[in-house]
Amino acid sequence: MKQLVLHTDGASRGNPGPAGIGVVLQDADGETLEEQGAFIGRKTNNEAEYQALLKGLELAAAYRPEELIVYLDSELVVRQIQGEYRVRNARLKPLFERVMQALSKFPKWKVAHVRRGLNKRADQLANRAIDAAEGQLNRSAGQKN
Repeated sequence: MKQLVLHTDGASRGNPGPAGIGVVLQDADGETLEEQGAFIGRKTNNEAEYQALLKGLELAAAYRPEELIVYLDSELVVRQIQGEYRVRNARLKPLFERVMQALSKFPKWKVAHVRRGLNKRADQLANRAIDAAEGQLNRSAGQKN
């Protein structure tokens, strides 16, 4: 594969709160190769953004692309990866280091910020994962009564 495009999004309801990730991996023609959503427990929004990116990088690595273009709607995460912002939060530092290590395995990569509307599918996947988990939690709580 020459080029892959990755859209990732993390969502948290509360900060921290129930969190989910969404990942959409596409080829250069915009054809979706993989998409995933997952509930990741209680996290901050920024932790969820990093975890979504890590999952996406893991999926993309399996295709061994020559170039990876990553789109996120988290300006903070993008600017940290681009070296414009320092990572000050102790909980984000190890996630940032893992992301940078994962990116180093791609011959060529670019990370860019996009508005939320251009990251819609990844956002939907992240929020559906939270909805599903909250629904299961609510059903479990109802069964215990």
